[in-house]
Amino acid sequence: MRMVLIALAIAAVAAPGGAKDRNVIPEAIPDGKAESCIQTSRIRQSHVRNDWVIDFEMNDGKIYRNTLPSACPSLAFDESFAYKTSIGQLCSVDTITVLRGSAGPGPTCGLGEFQPIKLVPKH
Repeated sequence: MRMVLIALAIAAVAAPGGAKDRNVIPEAIPDGKAESCIQTSRIRQSHVRNDWVIDFEMNDGKIYRNTLPSACPSLAFDESFAYKTSIGQLCSVDTITVLRGSAGPGPTCGLGEFQPIKLVPKH
């Protein structure tokens, strides 16, 4: 069973659309003025696009793209992060910490503004 899991992991990296292509940034157009903060209770999920970009999908379907002021090492590889806030908002002055599973916390990186976007449909 262990060998099967290893083979599947290698196939996912080598196959088109697998892990190798997972950090592609979908094309988007701005959909309003950038905001400094978003309500954490409204975040449905986040999508790490690469070491610079995270899309936050809200409960109402709206998407906010956050472009970090500098690259966050291993964010794209680990695709997982944590944040702490005491005000129920995630703001451009806040930081995220990359989660590396059993290896413990990774780098801590600053956020940028939250730009509302609409994803451009693929043709």
